[in-house]
Amino acid sequence: MRFRRTTVLVAALAVLVSGCGVASRAQDAGDGTATGTGANPPKGPVGPIPAGLEKFYQQQPDWQRCGSNQQCATITVPLDYTKPTGQTIELRARKVPARDRAGKIGTLFINPGGPGASGEKFAASAGFVLGSSLLRKFDVIGWDPRGVGQSTPVRCLDTAQMDKFIATDGSPDNEAEITDLNNEAKILADGCEQRSGELLPHVSTKDAARDIDVLRGIVGDPELYYLGFSYGTYLGATYAELFPKNVGRLVLDGAVDPSKTAKQNNIAQAKGFDTALDAFAEDCAQRSCRLGSSKAEVLAKIDKLINDSDATPLPGDGKREVTQALVLLGVLSPLYLKQLWPQLEDAVLDGLAGNGARLLALADQYTDREPSGYSDNANEAIYAVNCLDRPDITSVAEAKAEMPEYEAASPRFGSALLWGSLPCANWPVKAEDKPHTIKAAGAKPIMVVGTTRDPATPYEWAVGLAHQLESGVLITRDGDGHTGYKQGNPCVDNAVESYLLQGTAPTADIKC
Repeated sequence: MRFRRTTVLVAALAVLVSGCGVASRAQDAGDGTATGTGANPPKGPVGPIPAGLEKFYQQQPDWQRCGSNQQCATITVPLDYTKPTGQTIELRARKVPARDRAGKIGTLFINPGGPGASGEKFAASAGFVLGSSLLRKFDVIGWDPRGVGQSTPVRCLDTAQMDKFIATDGSPDNEAEITDLNNEAKILADGCEQRSGELLPHVSTKDAARDIDVLRGIVGDPELYYLGFSYGTYLGATYAELFPKNVGRLVLDGAVDPSKTAKQNNIAQAKGFDTALDAFAEDCAQRSCRLGSSKAEVLAKIDKLINDSDATPLPGDGKREVTQALVLLGVLSPLYLKQLWPQLEDAVLDGLAGNGARLLALADQYTDREPSGYSDNANEAIYAVNCLDRPDITSVAEAKAEMPEYEAASPRFGSALLWGSLPCANWPVKAEDKPHTIKAAGAKPIMVVGTTRDPATPYEWAVGLAHQLESGVLITRDGDGHTGYKQGNPCVDNAVESYLLQGTAPTADIKC
């Protein structure tokens, strides 16, 4: 996988806040008994139901206990919304019931991004990633979108194959390396077709947005309450485009601009990582870190580590060596969260001394790699969704032709962003959509949050989305790291929570 993942690092955030991971909560099976819904029983669908989809909107999921004050259920949706009487797939969802049952507003649906990140796991960590006022007044539901995690999943590679794919040189310097990378891209694409061929044409963002409306109908909310991060902003904006009259209160944090091409997105993201790394280097130098006394010195050492690892991989965990591709992932992973910057300093120092174990651990955090293998299928689902959502490079020849532009934009990250699209050139399903503006005409106010030095979703994307939406309002966080809510800025947190709780959006853009 290349630098295409845009998601909240849930586990890292939970560790920082609580001192422990979220896995124990996510995997707690409880006693297997139904817990019910307290003072607010299911109301059933409200408003018109799309023709032919009645059985999906009217289903009553069997919510079973799956953790402390948490319930899980499986929801059925059509594989193909144009054929509602045909094959079906499953969505796995987790609910955290509102603490104030009598005063509950409704259900807040949350998505952490990706595409490919688990919303079900995200809900398991709701106590860490949401403010207490939201937990009091909303049932919180996170679900694994179609193709992801515990929902009907896209499957492509085994652990050894995925390890090789991720570790393969993503910024090839010669024809042999290009051939190796293209072969790995073909193996991924062929594996997805062989193991998930029926599902692949139906995991687009539009399909996932239609699933959201089924979920909204099932819980009985007349309008959607939604908090989406990173790619989850594109999912939320797509919902608003398809169902503008069903929009209630939508917060889109760390926004993706749907009008941009894949090439524009890749180049902007490469620059975004450069901006974030510059901020790290400047901060490091100012606090007398061990990498240097100036920003230029810090960056020079990081570049030396990256360049040297191209020819000579570092030793890792005793089983896997740390190639340049893994070094790059290890460098960018901590840029998502400023609190992780000290870990980046330590990892770079170790790498320069010939030890890649810390860099490998950071890369594994980014790719959800655990000692026993990958904890989810995010590295596969991201391609399944991205390659279907919009056209990308179509051949090695096209990638070569675009190389100068990418390298000029970002000598450090540009090449890897470009070649990271190579699986889409081999993808068995053609892209079904293209870049377009989303206006969501007639929708209620939609809040867009952007962070000025966001490494994964550059700030200009938030500006672009907010200005496209007819009812968009922009909240700007001047800061570092990925996304803005619950990142230590009370101005942002208050704006988001007041809007979700009261339904009144600011009348003008806000800078925090």
